[in-house]
Amino acid sequence: MAQKSSALITLKNAGLNRGQRWIVRGVDLAVSRGEVVTLIGPNGAGKSTVAKIAIGLERPDEGFAHRTTGLKIAYVPQKLSIDWTLPMTVARFMSLTDRISKRDANEALERVGIPHLAQREVRNLSGGEFQRALLARAITRKPDLLVLDEPVQGVDFAGEIELYDLIIEIRTSLDCGVLMISHDLHVVMAETDHVVCLNGHVCCQGHPHTVAESREYRALFGDRASKALAVYEHNHDHAHLPGGIVQHLDGSLTEHCHLDDGHHRDPD
Repeated sequence: MAQKSSALITLKNAGLNRGQRWIVRGVDLAVSRGEVVTLIGPNGAGKSTVAKIAIGLERPDEGFAHRTTGLKIAYVPQKLSIDWTLPMTVARFMSLTDRISKRDANEALERVGIPHLAQREVRNLSGGEFQRALLARAITRKPDLLVLDEPVQGVDFAGEIELYDLIIEIRTSLDCGVLMISHDLHVVMAETDHVVCLNGHVCCQGHPHTVAESREYRALFGDRASKALAVYEHNHDHAHLPGGIVQHLDGSLTEHCHLDDGHHRDPD
């Protein structure tokens, strides 16, 4: 569990009204340095809206949102408007809207494990590679707060685990807070410190296990919610690296999930 300090962002009874309809209302939320807070809820629950209120892209119509002075925020949206027909390399993508030195860009790509993709065209990246590129672009700002809207979209299950591990590494190395948005507690990593379940308002909140066992969460997600975290309650003896290489617990590298000596490794 991360040690809490003074909050980087705080929402108190925050609500947003559009067209005489409350998109979200009565939201309390805080994210501290070194803490991972995850917003979950069904589609249309107001998760992205709450994140936008928290970082100042939307002004609440009731309640308030507070951010510490000089807070540096890196926001990775769920959808990015890019003309995918353009022959744009990852290196060019890194400095698309901000001036970033080549050194900083290379360090960020190295940190997320894709330095070899710097000259690859963005349109030819896999879902997991593109998400890593988005993370690399975000961390070049060395943010105090990293906001991630559905960071594992378009990624298979094995890729989800790798991306969550990477997010934790980034949180630790930058000592930043992380506000993450997910549609489902099934894809909330075990390292999440606090979960806020939304459906226009805060249905329940707490540790992932506490939320998974709550009646409010089960009412939103059904019976399958009772096993939402089971998939993250075991240890892998190997990790899948970019490019299909497998790194085993002893540090050895192979092209498959089994050691060359015939010893069977759990194939996930």
